[in-house]
Amino acid sequence: MKANELRQQNKSTLQNTLKELVKRQFQLKMQHGSGQLATNQQLRHVRRDIARVKTVMTEIDMKGSKDE
Repeated sequence: MKANELRQQNKSTLQNTLKELVKRQFQLKMQHGSGQLATNQQLRHVRRDIARVKTVMTEIDMKGSKDE
């Protein structure tokens, strides 16, 4: 998931994406804890995607507050 792709989405879509990523992160953490997760890279990618989505949401909020 790239930041440029995320910037083209509206805020409600970003919130839905964030919810899905948090659910996915929880599932991966459970798999990791039980030893079923083959690689830790999946967990790292999801964590970074969550950070990207939150960053873009913050950018949208800041842009909205500057316009007011």
